[in-house]
Amino acid sequence: MPDDAQNASPDPDPNPNPNPDPDAPVSGGHLVAKALKAEGVDVIYTLCGGHIIDIYDGCVDEGIDVVDVRHEQVAAHAADAHARITGRPGCAVVTAGPGTTDAVTGVANALRAESPMLLIGGQGARSQHKMGSLQDLPHVEMMTPVTKFAATVPDTARVADMVSMAFRECFHGAPGPSFLEIPRDVLDAKVPRGTARVPRAGHYRASTRSAGDPDAVERLAELLVRSAKPAILLGGQVWTTRGTDAAAALVRDLNLPAYMNGAGRGTLPPRDPHHFQLSRRHAFTHADLIVVVGTPFDFRMGYGKRLSPAATVVQIDLDYRTVGRNRDVDLGIVGDAGLVLAAAAQAASGRLDTGAGRRKEWIEELRAVEEAAEAKRLPLLRSHAAPIHPYRLVAEIDDFLTEDSVFIGDGGDIVTFSGQVVRPKAPGHWMDPGPLGTLGVGVPFALAAKRARPDKEVVALFGDGAFSLTGWDFETLVRFGLPFVGIVGNNSSMNQIRYGQRAKYGEARERVGNTLGDVPYDAFARMLGGHGEEVRDPAQLRPALERARRSGLPSLINVWVDPDAYAPGTVNQTMYK
Repeated sequence: MPDDAQNASPDPDPNPNPNPDPDAPVSGGHLVAKALKAEGVDVIYTLCGGHIIDIYDGCVDEGIDVVDVRHEQVAAHAADAHARITGRPGCAVVTAGPGTTDAVTGVANALRAESPMLLIGGQGARSQHKMGSLQDLPHVEMMTPVTKFAATVPDTARVADMVSMAFRECFHGAPGPSFLEIPRDVLDAKVPRGTARVPRAGHYRASTRSAGDPDAVERLAELLVRSAKPAILLGGQVWTTRGTDAAAALVRDLNLPAYMNGAGRGTLPPRDPHHFQLSRRHAFTHADLIVVVGTPFDFRMGYGKRLSPAATVVQIDLDYRTVGRNRDVDLGIVGDAGLVLAAAAQAASGRLDTGAGRRKEWIEELRAVEEAAEAKRLPLLRSHAAPIHPYRLVAEIDDFLTEDSVFIGDGGDIVTFSGQVVRPKAPGHWMDPGPLGTLGVGVPFALAAKRARPDKEVVALFGDGAFSLTGWDFETLVRFGLPFVGIVGNNSSMNQIRYGQRAKYGEARERVGNTLGDVPYDAFARMLGGHGEEVRDPAQLRPALERARRSGLPSLINVWVDPDAYAPGTVNQTMYK
């Protein structure tokens, strides 16, 4: 399993040099690289600029890969994705001014998704401060609201120290992004090695893992044991803390129905008897105990209003500010999801009766609701209609995935369809933007995921609007030889928004500002050196997926889907309620 993001810091360097020449000159850019190496960073995602090139030179000396992309938003999203899939922080490096502003969206997405990454931005020389230097902007002021830490490095000797400071802040409470701007003269200047503090791997960052208040954990165990109709929601922090084994063990030992969202998907495999997906509303309406692990009461949870007011509600989170926000809870526990769930399981195991047998009828009730929901939509999952129904497309993708397939969702309505059908087969194999709802993450996520885990297959589903935002970096995957299976659900529309306009303003105004051209994305992929196919017949979906898999290239399958089919979440406008 990948390294745990909550560990104290990377393993110590097996070959440290405890006595470097204190008089040897070292530049700011090389100090950045040394600090990144100490954190275990093995790649930076970047778009070049004159303010930052000394960092590249340092990365070459430290053996850190430099992956150059075509847009700074892609660099930031890729750093976010690297953190998610490896458990270690990602790093993006961009130039000043528009280079940094282009990356803001990626950083903001990482904040809402609780993803630890460092963005390093260039800045004009201190000697040119307030003189109107090239690309000068108040980066720190802009980045402060969307990061956990943002600062300017004031002196070359402080460079590595402040990089380590930024990484520490990434792991304070729930993980998130940090930002550092480094003026060009600070970055290019050289100082004697002895005047600069360069943190050693494993010696500058404490463990942030906490098992929670023991009394609260004991109470949680008691609630679980006594409950007749419990439900547990396993959110993104279950994967962030690498607590999937502990979560699965608790669910199975106590016979609990489990629902998963975000990066928590895949904690249980699809055919596990405790894996539930389509009966969540029924469970949250009728449960007597609801345990919410590592996900906030945000719009995805109806701000907590979708939980029965009669149920006992427990919330477990890394961030004390999240517990009880928007809805009162009966028990709140601040701590590492994996450690808390493992401790609760241990406490419950000491009871003579854990209540597992008593919950058999509740499990059967929920399974009946699941089966009814599946039967209702089965005709659409197997539909032979053309244009292709989105349910048929996502059903084919679900069947196509293996235990080694990382699924990435990038879009609005089409990804809403996939959330109901696609079931990752293992932990850490589901990636979506997170609660910021950012479109355009798919290509950078595929880039980072495949580079970090070349042993994994990467399968990405795009809406045509979402792909258009960052699609040019498909060429970056071609250039670096990173194959993936990409599918574009093409309805020539921003369909989630189109439906809302149709419902609000009528058919005469449903296509204002949301209609795209009929773009042959398969031809785009071939133009850039990848594999591309067009599919109009649903019977050709699986053969096209298999050919893309065998191609060994970055691929795009352009699937023409029914523009008048909408996901239930879109129809209900649940994201706005």
